[in-house]
Amino acid sequence: MFIIQNRKYILVAVSAFFAFCAISCTNSKQEGDVAVAEQQQTTTDNNAATATVMVPSFSIKDVNDNIINMQSLKGKKIFVNLWASWCPPCKREMPSIEKLYQSVDSNKVKFLLISFDDQFELAKKYVSSKKLKLPIYYPTENPPALFNVQGIPATFIFNEKGELIKQIEGMENYDTNEYKTLFQ
Repeated sequence: MFIIQNRKYILVAVSAFFAFCAISCTNSKQEGDVAVAEQQQTTTDNNAATATVMVPSFSIKDVNDNIINMQSLKGKKIFVNLWASWCPPCKREMPSIEKLYQSVDSNKVKFLLISFDDQFELAKKYVSSKKLKLPIYYPTENPPALFNVQGIPATFIFNEKGELIKQIEGMENYDTNEYKTLFQ
């Protein structure tokens, strides 16, 4: 009987040992996988720094149902803001965008505030109720991959060549000397 009880303890001890090894090996593998993923991300980030992101071919319509393709705006700086009337941070940053819009030369800069409301009428009503002069647009097609962001508001600024020079996800104050200088 003593031998059988010892065998039980031995079996429990051996099982515990293998379970510990399995957990240890899994954690080591996961740590290694994380290190490899971080290294790959760093490599991707470094490569992305050398790659130029261009203004996408994306058609949008204005409040008068005129359709434009964003690529047709090359030659001007382009300020693209993704927003919705139901988004509190979007609404909070609108006054600063309005002030920036009023302070820049419209011959040099094109503002595109693209509404992600389910219905464009909601965006039109919001802008009208706030007496904003900002030009708002609505997608006529699925947004390009560049605009698949985690949340809105999101802003993309392109230079005259159509190159992305700044991307902001989240609320921002655009009524600053930095932005006014950028758009001179």
